[in-house]
Amino acid sequence: MEFFDLMKAIILGFVEGMTEFAPVSSTGHMIIVDDLWLNTKEFLGAGSANTFKIVIQLGSILAVVFVMWKRILSLVGLYKIEGQTSSRKFNLGHVLVGIIPAGVFGVLFEDFIDENLFSTNTVIIGLIIGAFWMIIADRVGQRKTTIKSLDDISYGKAFKIGLIQCLSLWPGFSRSGATISGGVMLGLDHKTAADFTFIMAVPIMAGASTLSLIKNWSDLEPSHTGFYILGFISAFVFALIAIKFFLRLISKVKLVPFAIYRIVLAVALIVVLYL
Repeated sequence: MEFFDLMKAIILGFVEGMTEFAPVSSTGHMIIVDDLWLNTKEFLGAGSANTFKIVIQLGSILAVVFVMWKRILSLVGLYKIEGQTSSRKFNLGHVLVGIIPAGVFGVLFEDFIDENLFSTNTVIIGLIIGAFWMIIADRVGQRKTTIKSLDDISYGKAFKIGLIQCLSLWPGFSRSGATISGGVMLGLDHKTAADFTFIMAVPIMAGASTLSLIKNWSDLEPSHTGFYILGFISAFVFALIAIKFFLRLISKVKLVPFAIYRIVLAVALIVVLYL
């Protein structure tokens, strides 16, 4: 594999790491950058290129584990969060009921998504619809914010956020955009919704990556190993930089600025591709 091909892995890792936690769709951005510039399908093959875009997200998820390790360990009883009581405790059950809907729909529609939705055209649709979803969420959320800690989330709200997360199966909609917006609509403040989104991402992306690797194993070649490793490391490093910044930013600017960015990006893509 040539030097510039390996550089493409680092570039895609940068795109993934910097956009995974913002509600702008990391998968959508990788598809756009790849389709319009990098064209990794030419040397990886379509199956391996799509698998890479999913597996690379494990680098970003590892960054979540590094940043939120105390909260994650508390889910399995290995760490005590200050102020938690048995009657007021965010636990593994909340995560499980939150990931079940997207997990079920993801398995049922995985083939359809891989074969039909990994394109710039579908990303444009997801960017626009997701943007309006976020604007509506900020409008609604201003009137009903009552939950300002993970420990105040009920199982019912966790499940409802999980249902809303299914919208993100459409590339470009954004998993964090869907779930943060859903959480805000259900009364969570922006940071709590973001925290819940990031924690749910750990098992979801680990499962999605494993399934994609198994499904496309025959498309992978030993020569692709370096490309995958570089992308993983790049995504991890840039995600570490991005996650703390985003958690501070989302509490201040809310969702509308990200929605505006999504609309501007979608319009720019339409101009470039069709006008």
